[in-house]
Amino acid sequence: MISLTTPAKAQKKLAEQARARRLQMELTQEGLAERSGVALPTLRKFERTGVLSLESFLKLHMVLGGLEDILKATQVKDTLFSSIDDVLEADSNPTRKRGKRK
Repeated sequence: MISLTTPAKAQKKLAEQARARRLQMELTQEGLAERSGVALPTLRKFERTGVLSLESFLKLHMVLGGLEDILKATQVKDTLFSSIDDVLEADSNPTRKRGKRK
């Protein structure tokens, strides 16, 4: 699937959504930083630029709510079969546990 959203745009959108949620919860940047364990300058930079480590992003969402939604969104989907032949073929072929491409 081709996406028209660039990683930079996605980062900025995630920062905007986190800021909106913070404001909805009536938290200051200082309050969120203290509750999450993310340094205040790091939080400020995130809200301004969208740049943040994954660990800090998850810490923020632990406080803001939505951590479970993030985990659910990245969960691998089960394969859906369109026929019984697909089911039988899937059972006979071992599943490769590593990537095919570099």
